[in-house]
Amino acid sequence: MLGNIKNKMIKDSYQFRLNLIKLWQHLTKRRRTQFRLILILMILASFMEVISIGAVLPFLGILTAPEYVYNHELMLPVINIFGLTKPDQIIFPVTVIFIITTLSAASVRLLLLYGMTRLSFAAGADMSIGIFRKTLHQKYSVHLNRNSSEVINGVITKTGEVIGGIFSPILTLISSVLLMVGIMSALITIDAKIALSALSGFGLMYWVVIKFTHKQVHKNGKCVAEESTRMIKILQEGLGGIRDILIDGSQEYYAKLYRHSDLAFRRASGSNVFISGSPRYAMEAIGMILIAILAYFMLQQKNGGIAIIPVLGALAIGAQKLLPALQQSYNAINGIKGSTYILNDVINLLDQPLPDYASQPSPEPIAFQREINLKNISFSYNNNSTLILNNVNLNIEKGSRVGFIGETGAGKSTLIDVIMGLLEPKKGSIFIDNIELNRSNLRSWQVRIAHVPQNIFLTDGTIEENIAFGLSPELIDHDRVVRAVEQAKIKDMIESWNHKYNTYVGERGVRLSGGQRQRIGIARALYKQANVLIFDEATNALDIETEKAVMESIKDLGKDLTILIIAHRLSTLKLCNQIVELSRDGVKHWNQ
Repeated sequence: MLGNIKNKMIKDSYQFRLNLIKLWQHLTKRRRTQFRLILILMILASFMEVISIGAVLPFLGILTAPEYVYNHELMLPVINIFGLTKPDQIIFPVTVIFIITTLSAASVRLLLLYGMTRLSFAAGADMSIGIFRKTLHQKYSVHLNRNSSEVINGVITKTGEVIGGIFSPILTLISSVLLMVGIMSALITIDAKIALSALSGFGLMYWVVIKFTHKQVHKNGKCVAEESTRMIKILQEGLGGIRDILIDGSQEYYAKLYRHSDLAFRRASGSNVFISGSPRYAMEAIGMILIAILAYFMLQQKNGGIAIIPVLGALAIGAQKLLPALQQSYNAINGIKGSTYILNDVINLLDQPLPDYASQPSPEPIAFQREINLKNISFSYNNNSTLILNNVNLNIEKGSRVGFIGETGAGKSTLIDVIMGLLEPKKGSIFIDNIELNRSNLRSWQVRIAHVPQNIFLTDGTIEENIAFGLSPELIDHDRVVRAVEQAKIKDMIESWNHKYNTYVGERGVRLSGGQRQRIGIARALYKQANVLIFDEATNALDIETEKAVMESIKDLGKDLTILIIAHRLSTLKLCNQIVELSRDGVKHWNQ
């Protein structure tokens, strides 16, 4: 059992290092350059700390024994520059030098903090944008098999956790280590034995704390990663199904689910915060005690008294700077350990492949002059399930109106998704004018398609923005919008509203009726001016008279427009010249 635990730890450590390498690779060239500049600034900050601590000794010395400092050979340049003749005259220039070095060191540290913060959050924005962009470009089958809460949590929450728990701590750790090197270099020149003893003692204490808490930190990190995703999922389900929740009175059930996940998330997060912050107070107390003991013993020596004040002061200031650096290093290590699971989730999202067309302009539409030909199309949603489509052969001529009927689960919508290129058949091919559809020309085919689904997705924008879906307001052709709503038989309705085309529809079109949302979806498809118009049970929410009017307007759109309709009402299919019936026994089609 111990061997398995050890192997798992080795595997986790390897995976973590691999994820760090991938994280670096996912940074843009600009961020990598900024990271290197930050490293240079860290080295400069460490050097400035050496100078500032080194300036303490002559400053305190000049206050207690100006004659000793005045006669020291290192002060000759200062004496010559300022033309000093008496020991008392050296107090002012040394004080000025001390103030300048202190302000310079603080300024560099402040600049370093600003640079680190800006770099961390800029890198976080890059990752969040990159994940969202890559997710949008994934295949439809990927979205079918993934819960959206996983992506939403990754884009919004987990990228922030990676920045706060991995990226920023790494920068802080490097900065703190370089700072400690600088501080120790200064302290060693003052008293090497005391400096090395202090670093070893405090370092050992922090190591012991890390050793005893790392399992709990890992456990808490795993809990935070899992529960944050679960919380988003519960919120989505609770708010998305609010009508059913209100009717069923199941509010307390969802509140209880959320409470369970939220409490676990907060406890784990709070535990890691306590583990990270608690050693600081013990170390500060121990540091003060050690300085007091050191002062006592130094006073017992022959050269005690005033002579030890500069040395003791320099050591005290050095310790004051060293302890926070040690605490920051400890916090950074704990933060990194607690975020390993979240880093793994973010890397998986960042590793999503981008298709070749992602960075290219919209392609030219594929040639479509004659027909769509489906040859031996078979499809199942996974390798273990039965085939939903089995050896489907179908020929659709350009300009035809094709109706798809069949019992629930027969594969009507699946076949349409395959025709649109959203789903890739397990077997068989689709030809457009004898040109086989593949990944290289799929986007060229989809440019020709407009789709009206059963459930219309509407953004929380205006009527016009929803009809010209996916376009910036300044790119919308208003005249084209008016023509589309006219064809969809909703012009009179929209123009009767106070704000007309600038009327806001609310989140997911909540301010519109089901029929109104459906007609907006039809207008959206017509605005696209595509060659292939697909209705996936799109008129089910319309009353018979409105559906009839919409179908009549579609009938008159032109002979070059190919229309595919899935419908349950036979009246909807009256305009069709070809009917395709899908059943578990196969596919039948006939002309009418």
